[in-house]
Amino acid sequence: MTVRIVDRRQDSRNKSSINRGRFIRRFKGQIRKAVADAIAKRGIRDLESGEKIGIPGRDISEPQFRHGKGGVRESVHPGNDRYQTGDQMDRPPSGGQGQGSGQASPDGEGLDDFVFTLTRDEFLDIFFDELALPNLIKRQLARIDEYKRVRAGYTQSGVPTNINLVRTMRGAAGRRVAVGGPYATRLRALRSELEAALDDMPIDAAEVERLQREIAALKARHEAIPFIDPFDLRYSNRIRVPEPSTQAVMFCLMDVSGSMDENRKQMAKRFFMLLYLFLNRNYEHIEVVFIRHHTVAEEVDEDDFFHSRETGGTIVSSALKLMYQVISARYASSVWNIYCAQASDGDNWNDDSPQCRELLAGSILPLVQYYAYIEITDGEPQNLWQEYERLAATHAGVFAMQHIAEVSDIYPVFRELFRKRLV
Repeated sequence: MTVRIVDRRQDSRNKSSINRGRFIRRFKGQIRKAVADAIAKRGIRDLESGEKIGIPGRDISEPQFRHGKGGVRESVHPGNDRYQTGDQMDRPPSGGQGQGSGQASPDGEGLDDFVFTLTRDEFLDIFFDELALPNLIKRQLARIDEYKRVRAGYTQSGVPTNINLVRTMRGAAGRRVAVGGPYATRLRALRSELEAALDDMPIDAAEVERLQREIAALKARHEAIPFIDPFDLRYSNRIRVPEPSTQAVMFCLMDVSGSMDENRKQMAKRFFMLLYLFLNRNYEHIEVVFIRHHTVAEEVDEDDFFHSRETGGTIVSSALKLMYQVISARYASSVWNIYCAQASDGDNWNDDSPQCRELLAGSILPLVQYYAYIEITDGEPQNLWQEYERLAATHAGVFAMQHIAEVSDIYPVFRELFRKRLV
């Protein structure tokens, strides 16, 4: 007997998901390096798209067995009159190396880079490799937006495709036994009476005829019981049950005072985008609260957060107070996973920095899953950093802080803040 297995998985033409996954696992080191190089050349806004990367051809070459020259051979090697032991030789001119540089050469051969296109999911998987959200323990599965259908017994109404044959036949058999039971009992009694009447001498013909008519009538009524009655039909019942999904809120606090120039604001924006993208892969529903502050804090929408030109002095505690008010009013910590990222140049009014530390330690950190502070400065740490260092020592599992001096520091700092930690 010939067995044919048809693979109907939704793969694109001329591609194999199994071979693709095997290729990514085998050359994960080269792909990871290529992804790291690609990240340095693209903006944070473009992280959700795929990436076309190149892998040197020599890295994907495989060893092969070949037939060597058999027999006994003698070879003559020319002498060397140019080099001595320990001499350093120049690299030969490149030719055919697949990089598009160098002069034309009549000899030499090379191999072009192997170009491999990563999908969006594959690119993000490698991008977030070895990263894990801290304290990723869901406090409560709260938001109910999706439903799933589960089996919930049987019902007497439904569509023909949902008929449960086993339960239907079982119910029909039970009904026939229950309805036909009195008839069967009466038939046994009449047959006993008929046998007794036939054994009597002389035979009472009238009594025998009466018994025979009654037996025939009972048999007809017993046989008239339907094999399956509409009452017996049972349908598999499925109901919609709410399927809980996780939810999180991300607070973005950014200093927009006069000391925060546009370059520093752009670095802060990129860090926020990176954090949002990371959270989006761990939670099904995310809300983002944007709070910008100088001497006064204000909750704004995303457009104002990124593009408003309002500026002023610096009082960081105003943003922390507003954040605590928003949490108390809209985001109870019992049903929300709360994350916060604060970006500042560290310059703050001296009398306000101790108040910031007290607000975080006493009011905010007990409510949040994680609080990340990045100080964007290329100079000495400011007074806010010194106060926050005291928090980092006592709240290491919830609070973390890092320096960012230039755009290239964003990704390493992000990895350090959200790297996997041993429990």
